[in-house]
Amino acid sequence: MENDDPGTRPEPRAVRIDHRQVRVLAHPLRMRLVGALRVKGPATATALAELLGTNTGATSYHLRQLAEVGLVVEDPDRGTGRQRWWRAAHDVTNWEPTDFDDDPDARAAIEWIQGDQVRLLVEHAERWFSEQHEWSPAWRDALGMGDTFMTIPPDRLEGLKAELWQVLERYRAESEPAEPDAAPVQVFLAAYPLIQEMR
Repeated sequence: MENDDPGTRPEPRAVRIDHRQVRVLAHPLRMRLVGALRVKGPATATALAELLGTNTGATSYHLRQLAEVGLVVEDPDRGTGRQRWWRAAHDVTNWEPTDFDDDPDARAAIEWIQGDQVRLLVEHAERWFSEQHEWSPAWRDALGMGDTFMTIPPDRLEGLKAELWQVLERYRAESEPAEPDAAPVQVFLAAYPLIQEMR
């Protein structure tokens, strides 16, 4: 059913990755390619190579690998002659770590992907620390991170995560990029057990 309200965005296209997709995705350049296509929109292998500081041959090869498992697709409306445009097939990648318990290779791949997400968070945080003085006071107060401690069973934690995702999705859907002082941000949601020594 079509949405008649032009002020709202469509639901994000999501994929629950399977064993084959997770093995293909678990590669530093492939993760960056999918991320760049999701954030920046459709692009050629040449443009992606320039953006990511690599070469066109590498981006072309890895885009084809991602396309084979349906994580990126060609954008035929933009292609001209030999110039191929690519776009992300989905806006959101979903999985549960237990999806891959029966496949050691896929489990290792998802563990690598999770580790890469943490490395990305650290990289973003360090970049923010080095340039935060260039931002306005309002932005410096709005950006950043915090934490809280709680004792909670797994089903309640799942409910908390689901509710937080609903809030994030609502804010994403209601965002207006043309609003004065609006800027793209990335929000991470993480929950980990308290380290043993603090329990």
